[in-house]
Amino acid sequence: MTLDHIVRRFVCGLALLGAVVGVAAGPSAGAADPPAKAPVIDRNFPDPDIVETGGTYHAYATNDSVKNIQHATSRDLRHWTVDEGDVLPELGAWAVPNPGRVWAPEVFRHGGGYTMHYTAHDRASGRQCIGVARSATPGGPFRPVGAGPLICPAAEGGAIDASSYAEAGRRYVLWKNDGNCCDLRKDTWLHLQPVSWDGTRTLGEPVRLIKQDREWEGPLIEAPTLVKRHGHYLLFHSADFYAGDGYKTSYAVARDLTGPYTKAANPLMTTQTFSGAVRGPGGQDVVTGPDGRDRIVFHGWSADHRSRPMYIADLGYADGYPVVRGSKVVHQAEHARVRNAVVREAPSASDGKAVGRIDHADSHVEFTVFAASAGEHQLSVWFGNGSLDPAGNAVTASHRLSVNGADAGAVRYPHTGWDHWREARTTVTLQDGWNTIRLGKGEYFAELDAVEVG
Repeated sequence: MTLDHIVRRFVCGLALLGAVVGVAAGPSAGAADPPAKAPVIDRNFPDPDIVETGGTYHAYATNDSVKNIQHATSRDLRHWTVDEGDVLPELGAWAVPNPGRVWAPEVFRHGGGYTMHYTAHDRASGRQCIGVARSATPGGPFRPVGAGPLICPAAEGGAIDASSYAEAGRRYVLWKNDGNCCDLRKDTWLHLQPVSWDGTRTLGEPVRLIKQDREWEGPLIEAPTLVKRHGHYLLFHSADFYAGDGYKTSYAVARDLTGPYTKAANPLMTTQTFSGAVRGPGGQDVVTGPDGRDRIVFHGWSADHRSRPMYIADLGYADGYPVVRGSKVVHQAEHARVRNAVVREAPSASDGKAVGRIDHADSHVEFTVFAASAGEHQLSVWFGNGSLDPAGNAVTASHRLSVNGADAGAVRYPHTGWDHWREARTTVTLQDGWNTIRLGKGEYFAELDAVEVG
């Protein structure tokens, strides 16, 4: 194994532990999607779920206070036509007929048509529970199936956010017990439960996978989405309260379907990682685009917090671990490849360390980053510059920048004083997959805290 491969494996291992990982950006060769800066459905369309059939993508979403379930269609995942009808015109008899309590639809295709799992308010228990409806076509109308809810653990707060997963001829439903509801203050577990192929009957007991146990998750996790990529299972989920900018998306990884699952230490998508362009990203789904590449679909709050439009972004995998185009993650300089420079203690830096003495012609700091698709990316460099000219005047410093071995100009840094870290931004062009970004000696002197690519 070459040193480059060792470095790449090391970076991806740290990604799982929450230390350093590249982020996705830029369009791929051929048709690709722009960064997730603007919604593709610019109206209230939360908790999106997408099914492709016959070259048409069908998106389903939580109620709009009048319709139980919303529906939209697209041929390319970019341009959408919203159906003004209701694809679930009636709920099961067990449910209170209140569109405002109908949430998080999940639709999948099976041999006899299409099944929808939906969340509604159970008359008997007073909890949110999961019901079933079926339709011959993806456009509905879906008609309720069964005399009662499919899943309704009332003592655990009920059940919400159903999601389907199938492999080896078997189907499973993932769901969350709604332990944060009703002042119960119970744990919110994500469960995996076997069901019939058409999803209308449970066939066994649920298995608990993960629950909220990180400070940044707040009191809950929810909205499970399970995919298998690169030989392991990725359990995407949302965390914290949906109603604010603190809502976020993360993931956990396992080698076996039932776990154990290891969580990423830091979330995958937040308001901050999108630099405020998307607020409270969550309620995600994963779909394969027309080009055969994965996308992540999710909602975020509008600027006035009156609606949750639908967004879409490229989704790639750095040695199997997910990266989302446009969602920034920090690359600490002390974890990069450092040549003829010094890693030093720096209490005011983001991780308590920085790289200094990048003072010689062969000095550089080299970052290995991953892009889910090729194109232009924003590079943010966190620096400190205390340089003075011979007369003792504060001066601008710089680092030479190269990308994949090609000169990309210079990054210039205004004077900040030492141990005062500021951000400098520039644009770089990355290729699909792994890339090398190098910062080397330029004018005067500057130190590096970290870089972000997004």
